[in-house]
Amino acid sequence: MPQKNRTVKGVLGGLLGLVGLSAVAGVLVTATVTPALAIAGAAGTQALEVFDKLPSYLQPDAPMEPSTFYGTNDIGEPFAMATFFDQNRTPVTFDQIAPVMYDALLSSEDKSFYEHGGINIAATAQALLENVTNTSSRGASTISQQYVKNVLIQQCEQTVSSTDQDYDSKIADCWWKAANAEGTEGLERKLQEMRYAIQIEKDYSKNEILLGYLNIASFGGTIYGIEAAANRYFSTTAANLTVAQAATLAGMVQNPNSYRIDKVEGSMTNSAGEVVNSEADGYAVAKDRRHYVLGRMLDDGKITQAQYDEADASAVEPVLTEPIQGCQAAGDNAYFCQYAWNEIRTGNLLGGDEAADLEGDELAAAQLQSLQRDGLQIYTTLDMRVQATAIASIHAAVPPNYDDKYLGAAGVTVEPGTGRILAMAQNTTFTQSSSEDQAFTGVNFSANSAHGGGVGFQVGSTYKLFTLVDWLENGKSVNQTINGVNRIYDKMTCGDDAVYNNTKIGNFDKAGGYVGTPMRFTRDSLNSGYLAMAEQLDLCEINAVADRMGVTLGTGGKTTDEVNPYDVLGGKSIAPLQMATAYATIANGGISCTPRVIDRIVDQSGAELTIPGPSCTQVITPEVAATAAYALAGVMNGGTGSRARTYDGVPLIGKTGTHETWSTMMIESSTRATTAVWVGRWNKRADSTEENPASIYNQYFNGQVLQNVRYGIARDMQTAANTLMGGGDAFPQPDSNLTRQVYSDLPSVVGMSVDQATSTLDSAGFSVVVGDAVDSDVATGLIAEQSPGAGRVAGGSTITISPSNGQGATVPDVTGDSIQEALTKLRSAGLTNIDQAGSCRGNDDDLEVSGTNPAAGSAVNRAATVTVTCK
Repeated sequence: MPQKNRTVKGVLGGLLGLVGLSAVAGVLVTATVTPALAIAGAAGTQALEVFDKLPSYLQPDAPMEPSTFYGTNDIGEPFAMATFFDQNRTPVTFDQIAPVMYDALLSSEDKSFYEHGGINIAATAQALLENVTNTSSRGASTISQQYVKNVLIQQCEQTVSSTDQDYDSKIADCWWKAANAEGTEGLERKLQEMRYAIQIEKDYSKNEILLGYLNIASFGGTIYGIEAAANRYFSTTAANLTVAQAATLAGMVQNPNSYRIDKVEGSMTNSAGEVVNSEADGYAVAKDRRHYVLGRMLDDGKITQAQYDEADASAVEPVLTEPIQGCQAAGDNAYFCQYAWNEIRTGNLLGGDEAADLEGDELAAAQLQSLQRDGLQIYTTLDMRVQATAIASIHAAVPPNYDDKYLGAAGVTVEPGTGRILAMAQNTTFTQSSSEDQAFTGVNFSANSAHGGGVGFQVGSTYKLFTLVDWLENGKSVNQTINGVNRIYDKMTCGDDAVYNNTKIGNFDKAGGYVGTPMRFTRDSLNSGYLAMAEQLDLCEINAVADRMGVTLGTGGKTTDEVNPYDVLGGKSIAPLQMATAYATIANGGISCTPRVIDRIVDQSGAELTIPGPSCTQVITPEVAATAAYALAGVMNGGTGSRARTYDGVPLIGKTGTHETWSTMMIESSTRATTAVWVGRWNKRADSTEENPASIYNQYFNGQVLQNVRYGIARDMQTAANTLMGGGDAFPQPDSNLTRQVYSDLPSVVGMSVDQATSTLDSAGFSVVVGDAVDSDVATGLIAEQSPGAGRVAGGSTITISPSNGQGATVPDVTGDSIQEALTKLRSAGLTNIDQAGSCRGNDDDLEVSGTNPAAGSAVNRAATVTVTCK
């Protein structure tokens, strides 16, 4: 008797010596029928006990399946965009498989499938005899046992990470452990496989087992399941397989990779080391195997002699469909697809509780493994009713490789209230490999680096939004008058620190600027006007506004990481999607919503996974948002963005942006959709070694100058979005306080020096213009006049100051004096040219002066003629 604590492996190793082959066979027969019955004799009892103690319950888990990204097509229905898989498998129902496929499989693998209880006793006993006598290692497995084997292999494979460096060897080990039939380990595996097969037969119907096997079985390479095999090898479906095709596939399950018919150069080698089963030899090995299957089908009466003859005589002719996975299969939607792929990689959408504690690379690996194995249906936010227009408009306006100088274009549309990305398109073709042809790139121009983008682009004057918001948050009015005349703006600050600037930054088209309001500056995108506004603000606060409104640098850094005077004009490198998010915040009443690309996820069972909903936060007040929208509306109505108007009656706000000569943007928005378009040189990035990218100005494609194609693309995309989203509501009315006319106290600077007067007025918030010198009795060089005069005037008004030339005199009041008294006073005032009117001629003692011309108090040149009149 074996010891009580002897291992199962030890028992199996000595099993032959204890009970002999007859006892083993008896155990198997008894176990198949009544596993709990005792067998007479100690040896038999011990053997049955070993069998009975083997694990008896196997839960076939859902097999690995491809996951699919879906978008919404032009009629509002889901369409498959791309699939991802470790194993290419498409499960089908029983009725979706041709009956001839079942016939081929059962005739060649298990013709008594519907009669046995999971184990073919006679065949198994013979196999065990041959195994222990080393005359064969065949398994004699039933379909039920083969199903069990595949389930065990699958469960083993699911424990191996697809990113494991030893992935291939570990997967091979899974197959070896499940398929090995040699020695005591093989006997142990065989008994356990049988034990599970008995249980499977109790839990599932025959048809369910047969279907489960055909859905899980390997057909070579990454092809798993009969539907994927039919598609791969014959470009058909499992339901439409012919006799010859079914026999070919049935023959493959015995040794899938050896019998593959998609290896043109051959799938195996013979005993002489020669490559065989190739196109050159007509896939001879697979054909021989098919011949065997067809013969079994004929013997079993599953096909007629005529069917056999026709099928057996036919050549093995694969009609291959290449299984394509990943975003490259998504065509013009590939950049959106890659963004969604990166969103899954960096988030915890798929891993559930098991992934909740993971971070970084471990989390990414878990998410991607779930994507490639769990058969998920992932419904994205992409909507072809906007996307198709974006693709067509961008490709019509911007060629993928215009001049071999990195000309790029991208457009993105988001929904302000949810952050859902409706469209994301660009002019190039997506590729995951390097290419010398600039028409192909894996860089997503719309996205930041974390989502497959580069490091962003200089966004130009679209960044002025954040100065506008900061202006309003400081209680300043969009109708306040400011001196926006172009000059060096050198009084900018960041907290307590000065931010130095000694460069005169120009305006578009070399405009000189003007005195105006933020309303006008926004409409005209006046650089000098916004620099004047920034001088009254704090540059660090301006960048903090951008940060708060959802903007990051293309590298993922914060907009507040660095500060310089050019920030006001959009020198930072930012992805278009982040800028669209900021403008959507204005359209959404100051509520910022994080970009969102996944609406829902359905698992293999049809249940929806719980995923995070829209992430939205009030980041600026509704009053500030409404007033900013009021100013931005001017851009679309007579301002720099007018050429992008949709003319569909939908109220719009917007902003243009240009950086030097190589980067342009157009952003526009309704209350329901926001579109951002970028066109420029995509090698001019933060990491670029190209200091002077080629200009896009005054270059044409399809009759359009390149620097202006942004308008048409944005207009087309926004029009499509307006149609889809039902237009848009009117924007809220601006805040009355933030649109008020601002008045300030204007001090008197008469008698001051020009420098002192300028400093005094500048400190009071006024702009200063020094006029020509005027006649005055004020000392030469001192301010003699100011216009307007001291008092309450519009804030930011321009004050003209005029210095004295020292040649002036003030006409004294001589009314009522005698003519002699008047003449004496006038001469004493420094006036040298005095004329007496006719009324003042005669007896001087009797004459009384009635006035002078110029009148008393007038400032005149000392040599000016002053005429005296008398009563």
